[in-house]
Amino acid sequence: MVLKDLTPAERQAARQKALDARTARAKVKTDFASGALSLAAVFEQSDIDDAVARMRTIDLLTSLKGIGEIRAQGIMEQCDISPNRRLRGLGHRQRKALIEALGR
Repeated sequence: MVLKDLTPAERQAARQKALDARTARAKVKTDFASGALSLAAVFEQSDIDDAVARMRTIDLLTSLKGIGEIRAQGIMEQCDISPNRRLRGLGHRQRKALIEALGR
């Protein structure tokens, strides 16, 4: 597949869009970790915001204090969630199981 050559303006716009998406995901993770945002609110935001919807579930879990990569994988396994699943790809049963597992 051959990619289209981008003009400098298009390239800059793409960089800005990527930066905005990373910033939005970082804000959601810090708000979630601090307790300002519940897991249900994160799921609601992922239904609206495309940048948040593309966040990996394991990245969101590891933003919490005391939950590392291994513990997050265990929680996801307990909730029948694939390790590379993104927030958009979670079904309502998986979301409910994750909320119950975290108690948030």
